[in-house]
Amino acid sequence: MTIESWMIYIALVIVATATPGPAVLFIITNSTLHGWKKAVYAALGNIIGLFCLGIIAITGLGTILNTSVTMFNIIKYAGAAYLIYLGLKLIFQKNATFSTIKDQLNLTDLSSQKLFFQAVGVAISNPKAIVFLTALFPQFINIEEALIPQFSTLIVILMFFSFFFLMSYALLADRMKRWLSKPKKMRYFNRASGAIFIGFGCLLATSSNK
Repeated sequence: MTIESWMIYIALVIVATATPGPAVLFIITNSTLHGWKKAVYAALGNIIGLFCLGIIAITGLGTILNTSVTMFNIIKYAGAAYLIYLGLKLIFQKNATFSTIKDQLNLTDLSSQKLFFQAVGVAISNPKAIVFLTALFPQFINIEEALIPQFSTLIVILMFFSFFFLMSYALLADRMKRWLSKPKKMRYFNRASGAIFIGFGCLLATSSNK
């Protein structure tokens, strides 16, 4: 690619990864509840999910999703249901106090694994992201050159900026713990976060592949 093409691609990636969405909300919520160090697992899970989406997009499955209403709807409703489930879980969480947060800072490796796989689930549950990458990557790939090196470069750039912005959000959210020291504020935070997750789920459920 030319320097101009690289600049355009990087600019698009920065906008896409910095814009708040389900992944950003997920990282903010978990950084506030578990601390920024635990949020690293969520950020890693997200970029692994992005890698999987990139594979789907580059192998042509994204085109199938873009043309097959049935396949698109299956993934769409599954993803919407997952986001709504996460939202309801936050809203109805009991004993949401700052002392609970302190206890959660010493989570086991299993909990870290759960956080990682939840983030992967959030990343891959949005078919619109697959369609977006399917439309994005071909614009910056030269069909006369080897595909794998080009794809590797594009996806690594995407993963880098995604991790960078997610951790930036995580560090900012980690500072909110003092504000959330009162149980009442924690309940409000959980309910607000849960409502936004449900909102994202509803928006996803009513979206189209166009």
